[in-house]
Amino acid sequence: MRFGPLPVADAEGAVLAHSLKTGALRYPKGRRLAAADLAALADAGVTEVVAVRLEPDDVGEDAAASRVAQAITGPGLSLTPATTGRVNVMAEAGGLLLVDPARLNRLNQVDEAVTVATAAAFAPLAPGAMAATIKIIPFAIPEGLATRVEQAARGGVPALRLAPWRGIRAGLVQTRLPGLKAVTLDKTVAVTEARLAQVGGTLVAERRLAHDAAAVAGALANLSSLNLDLLLVIGASAITDRRDVLPTGIVQAGGEVQHFGMPVDPGNLMLLARLGEVPVLGLPGCARSPRINGFDWILQRVATGLEVTPAEIMGMGVGGLLTDIPSRPMPRQRAVPVAAGFPVTTLVLAAGSARRMGANKLLADYAGQPLVRHAVTAALAANPGRVTVVLGHQAAAVRTALRGLDVRFIEAVDHAQGLSASLKAGLAGAAGGAGVLVCLGDMPRVTADTHRRLLARFTAAAGRAIVVPVAEGRRGNPVLWPADLVPAMAGITGDQGARGLLAIHADRVVEVPADGGVHLDVDTPDALAALRTLEPVA
Repeated sequence: MRFGPLPVADAEGAVLAHSLKTGALRYPKGRRLAAADLAALADAGVTEVVAVRLEPDDVGEDAAASRVAQAITGPGLSLTPATTGRVNVMAEAGGLLLVDPARLNRLNQVDEAVTVATAAAFAPLAPGAMAATIKIIPFAIPEGLATRVEQAARGGVPALRLAPWRGIRAGLVQTRLPGLKAVTLDKTVAVTEARLAQVGGTLVAERRLAHDAAAVAGALANLSSLNLDLLLVIGASAITDRRDVLPTGIVQAGGEVQHFGMPVDPGNLMLLARLGEVPVLGLPGCARSPRINGFDWILQRVATGLEVTPAEIMGMGVGGLLTDIPSRPMPRQRAVPVAAGFPVTTLVLAAGSARRMGANKLLADYAGQPLVRHAVTAALAANPGRVTVVLGHQAAAVRTALRGLDVRFIEAVDHAQGLSASLKAGLAGAAGGAGVLVCLGDMPRVTADTHRRLLARFTAAAGRAIVVPVAEGRRGNPVLWPADLVPAMAGITGDQGARGLLAIHADRVVEVPADGGVHLDVDTPDALAALRTLEPVA
């Protein structure tokens, strides 16, 4: 691959190394220059471009990214089409991400041109969440390098795969002592049901009994007749020894205690046992709380059918300090349960007067449809039934342009005061969900796939993250905001959006790779002319 400046007259077939803008011409980075492009550039007075020429044995960035992705990806995961040298690996269903760190580290050390970034090993993923991204840094790599990377990726099983939730059925045993209130036991049931729902499971039965080993043994024997996949036991007092009430009751029922203790905090007093083929978990007191603790890590593995061994538990200490930080899910009692999803309102801002255009750009024709219809259709494809369009300037005409689409309309009566007025009107009508995905009606090349990725990442972050698309190293639109930041967004004034909040809440920002459509808005006649040279996106 040769990189550098080229005379325009000699650049046919070369690939632009940087985006090029001159007059009405808008050529994105990575465009292969055709004869017509060179003639247009020459007419515009451009004499030189920075471009790349591929060698005969070079593998283009998209083909190379696809080869690497296919070499490492296994069951339960799917690949997005390659674009700008990037392929994303997505979860096909809910489950745990299984990773071979040694193999992926070996692959990343083959050459700086090839990179693979993944979610953490054993990360729980929602359907559609991103598991990994593969990026080829230059525009191409030699065939020999592509082959070496594929060899580094080889192994007995794929380096990346998903263990899906199996839909386990569980039973719960709770012991009582004088002074332990029934409301505490009721709360434990509710928290346990929610925890199981997050991993696709169900609490089938519960038993309450005296804090006595024989009573525990009897309850376990009773629950064993229900053909359950998991038995959970939590005591009125914490387990402090293998000879304590709960482990003794498990042994009296015919079970075997396999491990006691866990280098995860909260969750140290975790007990692992078996009763026949069924796992039995003696729960620490923190399992009564919806906050993340060591029980979650064991439950997630059991819910996928993975065997949990004492050695694995003892290896959980690095990263086992589960302090409350913004990147961790909020307590499940306050969050919307994963089983029910994290409902998001998609807010399309379509109220502006488009002063720089001289006419309403949202109504301009692009590929046979009003420009705004492209933006709204993509939003609907990813979030059906939850799209709200904010109207203002020429509201009736914009309504007509969106006729037949399943959207809700809100009018910003003070839209002339700027973007913040439209945003406030939309936020006022979007209360009650887990978040708001704020879109601009003049961005017709934001794809439904980009919307889906933002929504999936928001769900994976338990509705707490600010999710931002990134292309070519720059953040774009739309941005997905969690509900707790809506009051701050509603306080913005003037002709500005909510981007100032990104710096204030930088610790909560999560970036999602996207294509260049997240940067392309139509603000001028030249921009509209350039847009019309591009095929519409799916």
